[in-house]
Amino acid sequence: MRLYPTFFRLAFSWMDAERAHKIGFQGIRLAHRCGAGRVLQRLTAPAPSLRTEAFGLTFPSPFGLAAGFDKEGHGIEALTDLGFGHIEVGTITGQAQPGNPAPRLFRLIEDRAVINRMGFNNDGAAAVAPRLRAARAALQRRYRTVRPVIGINIGKSKVVELEDAVADYLISARSLAPAADYLVVNVSSPNTPGLRLLQDVETLRPLLTAVGEAADTAAGRHVPLLVKIAPDLSDEDIDDVARLALDLKLDGIIATNTTIGRTGLASDPDAVEACGAGGLSGAPLKKRSLEVLARLKAATGGALTLVSVGGVESGEDVRARLEAGATLVQGYTAFLYEGPFWAARINRYLAKHPVR
Repeated sequence: MRLYPTFFRLAFSWMDAERAHKIGFQGIRLAHRCGAGRVLQRLTAPAPSLRTEAFGLTFPSPFGLAAGFDKEGHGIEALTDLGFGHIEVGTITGQAQPGNPAPRLFRLIEDRAVINRMGFNNDGAAAVAPRLRAARAALQRRYRTVRPVIGINIGKSKVVELEDAVADYLISARSLAPAADYLVVNVSSPNTPGLRLLQDVETLRPLLTAVGEAADTAAGRHVPLLVKIAPDLSDEDIDDVARLALDLKLDGIIATNTTIGRTGLASDPDAVEACGAGGLSGAPLKKRSLEVLARLKAATGGALTLVSVGGVESGEDVRARLEAGATLVQGYTAFLYEGPFWAARINRYLAKHPVR
């Protein structure tokens, strides 16, 4: 019998969503600090059969936590206690910024979805970098064989104009690449004005080229570089991004970010309207995310690592993404509804039902 759904209904469902997130995250970190991490690690450790090779790295499981949960690297070690094969931190920007005014995070419980317009709230690359270096060193000490992987997701500072975006991304790349197992260029959040314009291939090409060169130089090694795209791109634009990624020899594509769409929701339309602008994540993205994955698989022919995210809720969902061409799969929104043992349940399912 699962207790978390009842706990969520009684403790969190009525609470402001951002406050509930902070309390839940603090609880995970507190459990780690109190010494529960070692016990949790033994209970949630992915089976060795789930180890996955991607862009030169070994992941203990193909399933990881998407960017957005731990925006500033405060709880990487604690989150790995829960069985995630990788933690993607961020989005981190070159300059510290408070994000958009609250309220800015809303649950659509009936749809198992979330609307957010957080706006890349974070302490800035220079402040976050030492945390990431410390977390990476701690994981290397703690895991004797295969450790969970740390991805770092970077975006544009809100105050920076689009014509200065490359220089802004380079601040983050140079500061953060030495601590990154892989680096993600986020050009697909709907919550930073103008950001999605950077998905145009003519703008994206110089950005990705510059970030890749800066990251490798700063780290003194090749840092795998991926780009994260929106589900709202047309099929033709998806094909263009795939061709660009192949041409630039990127290591992978993450698909997809949140959507600005609101179609097909079960929640009361007035309640959805009251949430206002922002990106929608969760179960309603499942169909489109799978469509984008299939499109990218066809366009790249297996030459790139594809990371699928959007509407992932269960072990069955993860397995379906892997069978559709993803090498890695991420989730976030369902974590809020499924509770702290979500990743461990998915790993157990994958171990019992290997991908064909």
